[in-house]
Amino acid sequence: MPRLLGIRIQNYKSLADVTLGQISYGEGEQLPPLSCFIGPNGSGKSTLLDAFGFLADCLREGVEAACDKPQRGGFARLRTAGSTGPIEFSLYYREEQQSRPITYRFKVDTRQGVPIVTEETLRQRRKGAKHGRPYPFLSLENGSGFVWGGDATEKDGESAAKVEITLDDESRLGITTLGQLKEHPRIVGLRTYIENWYLSYFVPDAARRLPPAGAQKHLDRTGENLGNVVQFLERNHKTLFKQVLDEIASRIPGIRKISHETSADGRLLLRFNEQGYRDPFYQQAMSDGTLKMFAYLLLLKDPEPRPFIGIEEPENGLYHKLLQELARQFLRHTEQTRETQLFLTTHSPYLVNALQPDQVWLLTKDDQGHTQAQKTSDLQAVKEMVDEGIPLGSLWYSDHFGEISPG
Repeated sequence: MPRLLGIRIQNYKSLADVTLGQISYGEGEQLPPLSCFIGPNGSGKSTLLDAFGFLADCLREGVEAACDKPQRGGFARLRTAGSTGPIEFSLYYREEQQSRPITYRFKVDTRQGVPIVTEETLRQRRKGAKHGRPYPFLSLENGSGFVWGGDATEKDGESAAKVEITLDDESRLGITTLGQLKEHPRIVGLRTYIENWYLSYFVPDAARRLPPAGAQKHLDRTGENLGNVVQFLERNHKTLFKQVLDEIASRIPGIRKISHETSADGRLLLRFNEQGYRDPFYQQAMSDGTLKMFAYLLLLKDPEPRPFIGIEEPENGLYHKLLQELARQFLRHTEQTRETQLFLTTHSPYLVNALQPDQVWLLTKDDQGHTQAQKTSDLQAVKEMVDEGIPLGSLWYSDHFGEISPG
C-alpha cells in the first residue's frame, strides 16, 4: 500500500510555503500514520485539507475545473496573495514498504487567464543505488517532454524505454493519461493511489436521505450512500457485517443494535434500536452525532481500506466524551491495518488528549498572513510535560503552545 512520507505546498491560499514530513532523501521525518492539525480559526486547517482535495480534483477533472470549483473561485483566488509564482505541489511517497521513494511534483499557472500545468515530474533513484540524487522517469514542461517505461529512469541507460510525448490538453496532468497505460506501472500506481483518497465532507442531512436500494462498496464523501454501504457489507461480507454492526453499536452510547431493511418502494432504511425503546428509529430521526459516529466507524471497517483519509473537525456534533474513543479508533485503525494514513483537523482538546506530540501539528499565521506549521514534539517544554503524564490537549487548552487558544 502506498504511503505519503511528506508533502510541500507552495502558493496555495495561505499555504505560501508549508512542508509536512519528509520531502526528499534524508530531509525531514516521515509523516506518521495519523497526523492531526490544530490551531486558531483561520490558521489554515481547512485550506490544508482542501489542498489535498485540489490535487485529487486536478487528477480527475483537470486543473481548470479544479480551480473553478465553487469553494475555490478560480486560480486568482487560490494563488497566495501577493505572489506571482505558480501553485506548486511536491509529494514524497513510497509505493510499498521496501520500494524506492518517489517524488511527484507539479506546477499550475495561467496562460491568457486559463490555468494550465506548466511543469510535472516524477523522480526516483536508480535501481540498486543507495546514494545520489533521484532522476526523472516523467518530465514535462507545458505538456511536452519524456517518459520512461517500466522501472527505468533518465540515467539507467535504457534508452529504449524513453518515449517522447506531447499532451493535447495542457490543463490535464500527465499522470491522468499515462496512468492508464500498463507500460508505466509506477504512474498507474500513483494515479490509483490519489484516486483512492477519501476526503470527508460528511453532511448529516445527506445521510438521512433514503437512497435507492443497491449495494455500494465505498462510502461517498457526503455520507449520502450510508445505507448502500451497509447493504454491500451484508451481501458480500456477512461475517464481517455482523461484527461491524455489533462493534459500532457498542461504541455509540444508547444504541443496542443497528440493522437495515428495504422499503416497499425499493429504498434502503437503517434501523437504530435504542435502549429503553421497543421500536427502532430510522436514520431520518437520528442525531447528527450518531450518524457521524456511525459513518466514521463504518469508514474504518471498509474491507478495502483507503490509503489516505482526511477528515475536517470530526468532533462537530459529537458528545465530548466520545471524542477520545473516536481518536482511539482512528489510532487503532492505522496501527492495525498499516494501510491507511489519517489527516485530521480539530478544535477539540478532548480529541488531542488521545494523541502524542509527534502526531500533532500546530498551525499559526505569521505577520504576512501565511500559515506556519510546527510539530508539537518540537516544543521541548510541551514534550517534557507530556512525558510526565499531562495530556496534550490539556496543555493546548492551557495555552502552553504559545499565545493561541483552541479557536
